[in-house]
Amino acid sequence: MKNFQISFISSISEIDKSEYQSLLHTEYPFIQYEFLHALESSSVVSEQTGWKVCHLVIKQQQTLIAFMPLYLKSHSYGEYVFDFEWAKAYQENGFQYYPKLLTAIPFTPVTGCRICLHPEYKIEDLVSLIFDAIQEYAKLIGASSWHLLFPQQQLSKELNKLELMQRTGVQFHWLNHDYKDFDSFLASMNSKRRKDIRRERKKVTQQDVQLSILEGKDIDKGLWGKFHLFYQLTYAKRSGHGGYLSKLFFQTIGKKMPESIVLVTASIEDDLVAASLFFKDENTLYGRYWGCKQEYDFLHFEACYYQGIEYCIKHQLSKFDAGAQGEHKLQRGFEPVETYSNHWITDESFSDAINHHLQQEKIYTKHYFEAASNKSPFKKC
Repeated sequence: MKNFQISFISSISEIDKSEYQSLLHTEYPFIQYEFLHALESSSVVSEQTGWKVCHLVIKQQQTLIAFMPLYLKSHSYGEYVFDFEWAKAYQENGFQYYPKLLTAIPFTPVTGCRICLHPEYKIEDLVSLIFDAIQEYAKLIGASSWHLLFPQQQLSKELNKLELMQRTGVQFHWLNHDYKDFDSFLASMNSKRRKDIRRERKKVTQQDVQLSILEGKDIDKGLWGKFHLFYQLTYAKRSGHGGYLSKLFFQTIGKKMPESIVLVTASIEDDLVAASLFFKDENTLYGRYWGCKQEYDFLHFEACYYQGIEYCIKHQLSKFDAGAQGEHKLQRGFEPVETYSNHWITDESFSDAINHHLQQEKIYTKHYFEAASNKSPFKKC
């Protein structure tokens, strides 16, 4: 078929960076060469951490025409589309769920590009070829399944046509309805929510917290070290471990892709007490990581949400994706949006059972989305 050569590589560094750039038609930060390379070079993703790299590459007459991030997983952590019950069912029936193949951005539950293509091709031209290659590769290495997480809707639909099961989820994003400033955003909300947000922001000010916004080029190595410490402390309190990402990873992205990074810092009398890390592209702000060394009332909401909203308004970004989960975002002006994932299971009996579960889950997700929409804090037209 048009002399396509498909291979699986053990590092993105096996691809020439300039060739890779020719496939990108977006500033979406998490598919950038620098981001994926930083994950690998810092050993955050590796066979030892349960993320063995095996990216799919398609060439035609030595020209790179497609790239898809791919990992062989020995666990399901750091994915945010939960399949632990599927793994448990496998184990209880005497089968092995791991290893499995995963197409995702590690530790990043953010919808975006998952297959990078040469401009001469469209996704529908190659998706069947990619799926065939994945099936062969899975059988060769003994993988139980392939999972593609947080793709854009078009790709998810194309895979669904090939009978890859589709799973839906709900996140909460802030949408910029041409607000002139934060007050005009508040003016679009009902009186109660408007007062609540003002009260929360005032409480932060009353604690003598000073907030600053730094672009990536202004974040030095020392500040990255402090941010990583806060990140570790917060993960330890929440989940009992020090987080997935290393100080070297943060320092590397700070050096290699500063134009994509924004850091909100919170200080009291020049003592840094908390920080929130964002990424950005031409349209969207992505809230990713937060950390603090001490809790302050409503500081998390200020640093992670309200500062991000103000940044979007000031820089005319159309959307603010503040991360997974968090129904509490609704009352702070975020709106429900659907997310997608696709799944292929090699064993037909398990595939049928999981598909039945997903059909039932989809009904619940639809009801949840509708209920969340009805909780909107915005004034009724």
